[in-house]
Formats: sequence, structure tokens, C-alpha cells
Amino acid sequence: MKELAPYEHKVQYYETDQMAVVHHSNYIRWFEEARTYLMDAYGMGYDKMEEAGIISPVLTANAEYKTMTRFGDTVEIGIRLTAYNGIKMIVAYEVRDKETKEVRCIGTTSHCFMGRDGKLLSLKRSNKVFDEMFHSML
Repeated sequence: MKELAPYEHKVQYYETDQMAVVHHSNYIRWFEEARTYLMDAYGMGYDKMEEAGIISPVLTANAEYKTMTRFGDTVEIGIRLTAYNGIKMIVAYEVRDKETKEVRCIGTTSHCFMGRDGKLLSLKRSNKVFDEMFHSML
């Protein structure tokens, strides 16, 4: 796996509640932003997957909130692929305050690979380029 700088996100006002604290649902959105960043960094973004007829829906999303993130903060999101078998993958995330490095949230998402017809795909069989890319992330 190549060394990848954490994804950075500056908290926007609309992402907060009346107390200027980030609403919990935004962490899941940030996970997606970081996952897109990871895929792009390996040169095989979602746009290229979809051009190849591959979609990768979210099967599960889990988040464990540690400390509050507030309007104006910038967070760094560490991301890594923790499991991949050609049909499914699991991605782990760690959201930290950019300045203090305090952990704000940790989580995972799991995904499968499907064709446009909605049937499961094995990347090992259907697309060696993507299969090799995911293996290189482990």
C-alpha cells in the first residue's frame, strides 16, 4: 500500500446543529468523501468504475463518536482498506482534529461490487485491473 496523506475536511456551518457541533450524520458523508479520495489516489475512482459497468453500494456503515467536532474545525480522515476478497471490501476511517490530533470518530463501511444489472460481481473474474488495485491497497 502506498503512503497516502489523510483526507482533510473543513467543517461547514450547515453541517452543525444549534450548538455549533457537527451533526452525527455528517461523519458518514465524510467517510464517503475520504473513500472517493482514496480511490482517486489509486487512479481508479468511482467514475472509472462506473464507466466499466461496476457499482459499489454501501452494505453497512458504522461510526463511533469519541469527541465533538465544531464549526470551523478542520479534520483529517485517515482511511485504509482492511479487507477485500474480490466481491466485498471493508474500509476503516479515523477522524482526527487537524491541530490537536484528538480522535473525533472512528468507523467502517462495507461494500460489494455489482454490475449495472444489480448482480454481484467478482472483480477477480470480471476486472483484473480493479482487482489488482484493491489488492495493492491492503
